[in-house]
Amino acid sequence: MAKNHSFDIVSEIDFQEADNAVNQAKKEINQRFDLKNSKTEIELNKKDKFININTKDDYSRKASIDILQTKFIRRGMSIKVFDPEEPQPAASGRLRQKINLRSGISKENAKKITKMIKDSRLKVNAQIQDEQVRVQGAKIDDLQTVISMVKDADLDFPTQYVNMK
Repeated sequence: MAKNHSFDIVSEIDFQEADNAVNQAKKEINQRFDLKNSKTEIELNKKDKFININTKDDYSRKASIDILQTKFIRRGMSIKVFDPEEPQPAASGRLRQKINLRSGISKENAKKITKMIKDSRLKVNAQIQDEQVRVQGAKIDDLQTVISMVKDADLDFPTQYVNMK
């Protein structure tokens, strides 16, 4: 039996699920009566981690984002990954909006998590490793307390817990 148990706090995107959500959103937009003539285009760029929306007006843009968020939620993904930029005018009076997808925990957010864990006075050790936080401790109960504490914290990014050993 191991003396120290550990797990990693990460913020990742399942791009297969994101692709499925985008495809479902495209289908719904093409079928909806109020959006039929908007010629809305939604594209997922997995490599650069963003979604591009190109549509005819502000109403269609907002409705498309709402549909997209609904599809993400239904597929069990958090909409906290969305980091929308300001809408930009495109050709022929259309609107374009880029929605960046947050992946990985930034250094500032990792510092927030480690500070929160250290302030809890549990007998665990938290250390930042690239875009994740590793938490180690002797008792599994302490680690489970850390998981519930991070889940209950109002963070502006989604978290997952992996590599429980």
